Amino acid sequence: MLKRNCWMLVVLAGIFFISSCSLQVGDRVAGIHSGKFFYTEGNLMTNYDVSFDRAWKACEKTLTDMKASVVERDKKISEGTLKAELKGDNIRIVVEYIEKNLTKVSVRVGLAGNNIAAGLIQEKIRENLINM
Repeated sequence: MLKRNCWMLVVLAGIFFISSCSLQVGDRVAGIHSGKFFYTEGNLMTNYDVSFDRAWKACEKTLTDMKASVVERDKKISEGTLKAELKGDNIRIVVEYIEKNLTKVSVRVGLAGNNIAAGLIQEKIRENLINM
């Protein structure tokens, strides 16, 4: 019986990672979206193979292109936060230095987090990084 339960747990974990779905445990949600994005607690995160400054500029350009009103910019040496408002929704983008050419960008839209809107913003950031 114990072997069967362990096997089922392994199979369910494999399905979770392969199907890019989300998992809810209590009030926390975590999931993988298209293999590159990770969604947890309302934040859609991904790593970009670019410098911190280049990622920061791409995030600023994305908000400008979307005509979002930037409420706050807080940039430090290895981390920065952009807070903006677009059509009544609050947007929070956190840019974090990982290593020389690796930067993590986390996007949260709204109070509870909107995975679809955050995904659109991440795609625009990626496009801006390509075109810079």
